[in-house]
Amino acid sequence: MNRTKLCLSDVATNDILEQADWYRQHSGQALANRWESAVTAALLRIVENPNSGSLCRFSADELQGIRRMPIARFPKHLVFYRAESGEILILRVIHGARDLESLF
Repeated sequence: MNRTKLCLSDVATNDILEQADWYRQHSGQALANRWESAVTAALLRIVENPNSGSLCRFSADELQGIRRMPIARFPKHLVFYRAESGEILILRVIHGARDLESLF
């Protein structure tokens, strides 16, 4: 059985933790816990079906092939990732209203 390897960039890990801290400080532990569960569920969906995320349309050549997946119950937050030959690299986990291309 082939297993897909999931890797998180340091920046993606920081994105997740910073958002959890923000929710904890502004809305309480319950929302921070829901955030962490929703992110985990999104990552599992990506591992189960790496091509399910929508391809991004960035103009820079080095950003071609990046996909995005919304996080359930946090639909404005997106997981950005690359899926290549048995490995998924999570690049960022950020709010979609930002200047996305500049964050890569």
